Amino acid sequence: MFKLFRRQEVVPASDEPKAVIDVREITKHYKMGDIEVQALRGVDLKIIEGECVSIMGPSGSGKSTLMNILGALDQPTSGEYFLDGVNVSRLSENELARIRNKKIGFVFQSFNLLKRTSALRQVELPLMYAGVSGRQKKAKAALEAVGLGSRIDHLPSELSGGQQQRVAIARALVNEPAMILADEPTGNLDSRSGTEVMQIFQRLNREQGITIVFVTHDPWIARHTNRVIMLRDGRIIADRAVKEPLIAGESERPSLADEMEEILQAAYYGGQKEEYN
Repeated sequence: MFKLFRRQEVVPASDEPKAVIDVREITKHYKMGDIEVQALRGVDLKIIEGECVSIMGPSGSGKSTLMNILGALDQPTSGEYFLDGVNVSRLSENELARIRNKKIGFVFQSFNLLKRTSALRQVELPLMYAGVSGRQKKAKAALEAVGLGSRIDHLPSELSGGQQQRVAIARALVNEPAMILADEPTGNLDSRSGTEVMQIFQRLNREQGITIVFVTHDPWIARHTNRVIMLRDGRIIADRAVKEPLIAGESERPSLADEMEEILQAAYYGGQKEEYN
């Protein structure tokens, strides 16, 4: 179903798995008047090609700052960030824009669609910026891949929330990026639409090996991924595999209290004492 969007495999020079994200001692400091805010404090993180990962943390943990750096939307104060083998830590704004377009597919909570633009044109936009030929054919194939082949001429106002998010996923896929970075992708959706969107993400990851990184507050989303990374006060305090990732649509969502307790026990409190800062 998604074969058009399988990234061309690159054989690594060694037996070591290829890292799509390789963050080394990243810090990020902001000036707020006379006060310096340390949003990230020496973060090390590696995400291997084909992983499906959740990044979680409370407000003020540095989660949004890390997402902006991983998405090449901001630069670290210090440290290095290799994205699909390219050191993007000190690139210019124009160079970052090219890297974002080529290597990262973004999916946001608010969809970020143009109000007066058809679904087909929405998906064509990344191809236009990249100067790719055959844009209409590729955009149509991307929409068909997410089940919207019959909605290509519809405006966002003519689509449900779930359909709008599927347009956003097609747009993220169409340039065959190194990874998809999804920021609360089901946050504006009802439970049924959210499940359908998660099914698409899981098929992309499991059938096509596309690397997917979720940035989320939602423990239910995290339980559908293979690995959970938790931040607090600008540091990674837990990085653990999810023992039995859920398959979207096959489990009923428990109460918020129960699911929060379960994910905290599995990924936050579990493990050896020396694993934590």
